[in-house]
Amino acid sequence: MMARTPMNRRQFLQAAGAGACAFCAARALGADAPAQAPSDAKPQAVVHDAMWFERLPDKAVRCTLCPRECVVAEVERGYCGVRENRGGDYKTLVYGALCSINIDPIEKKPLYHYLPTTTALSVATAGCNMECKFCQNWRISQYRPEQVDSLVMPPENLVRVAAARGAPTMAFTYSEPVVFYEYMHDAAAIGRKEGVGSVMISNGYIRADPMRQLCKHLTAVKVDLKAFTEEFYRDQCAGRLKPVLETLEVLADVGIHTEVVVLIIPTLNDSADEIGRMAKWLLDHVGPDVPLHFSRFHPTYRINNLPPTPVATLDRARKTAMDAGLHFVYVGNVPFHEGGHTVCPGCGKEVIRRVGFRTDVSNLKDGACRACGRKIPGVWTQEQALAFTPKAPAAPKSEQAPAAARS
Repeated sequence: MMARTPMNRRQFLQAAGAGACAFCAARALGADAPAQAPSDAKPQAVVHDAMWFERLPDKAVRCTLCPRECVVAEVERGYCGVRENRGGDYKTLVYGALCSINIDPIEKKPLYHYLPTTTALSVATAGCNMECKFCQNWRISQYRPEQVDSLVMPPENLVRVAAARGAPTMAFTYSEPVVFYEYMHDAAAIGRKEGVGSVMISNGYIRADPMRQLCKHLTAVKVDLKAFTEEFYRDQCAGRLKPVLETLEVLADVGIHTEVVVLIIPTLNDSADEIGRMAKWLLDHVGPDVPLHFSRFHPTYRINNLPPTPVATLDRARKTAMDAGLHFVYVGNVPFHEGGHTVCPGCGKEVIRRVGFRTDVSNLKDGACRACGRKIPGVWTQEQALAFTPKAPAAPKSEQAPAAARS
């Protein structure tokens, strides 16, 4: 299975509908560098109403989408650089302005308990609400919309492309989908109606009510848990840990399929004590069946002075988490590692085998271990994905409602 399946101009325009979207992307754009638009592409100004904000005196606004709660004066932008105050109305500047689009294996997200062997139409816009010093996609996440070449695709066309390409899922990924929330929200809502699921690949830096609203349309979420200390989030990500943990609690309360990824960076977040506390928190607040991925770090962006993570460190982290009571703990970014396979917690048999992005599910039958019949938690069919309905919150929330009503 290929990691990418780029689309040529003919395929893309046929899928998107040349008459409705002749200005759409003419080819797949890479995620690891600023996207380069084809020669006939023209810059597009994409201005759309933001959903989550409140108006303040003197035409200022307060963004209520993420925990930063930026107070933004007229003509200024929030921390993410993609949301702007225009005359007291808050606008997103990246609605459908895609700087990256690829067909990826779902395992690349990584999602291991969600429709294995299938593909996802993966998209991103510029921008992020954190600044991680180890970001592998910093050329788009840390850039403003004006600094990357983007091509406009309305949400209905994105759904059409996914269906035409045989991808049962759209993945909002690469940069940070929280900052292009409105586009993700609308595309996911349309996708549900057309039989296409949607997964959010996120840092989890989002307030509770926007997350709950989004879960009405999503079918799975992957959260990058950067570390388990406030110091790491402050010094390495310009963020905070507590709101991310609150997001994980919201996702558990909603009941949506969630997987967690931790990039283990030598000397920064790899201590046995920290891993143990993290695993215990996940066990108590998310549950023993949450898939947890420990991924290998490679030097990049602003952290080039540290070596790749020793495999022994990942092995130790995996053992610590499993000893704490988590059932499904994986090792990522290490080819041919036994920690990439799914093992039945009941009988110990290998249920799903993974080699790179090639996946063998022959020992999984109707969502259960073929050997002993124990159910393996996850989303194993498209019907199951699309049937998801979020549970109502345990108690009413008093947070700000969306500025623009959405279904």
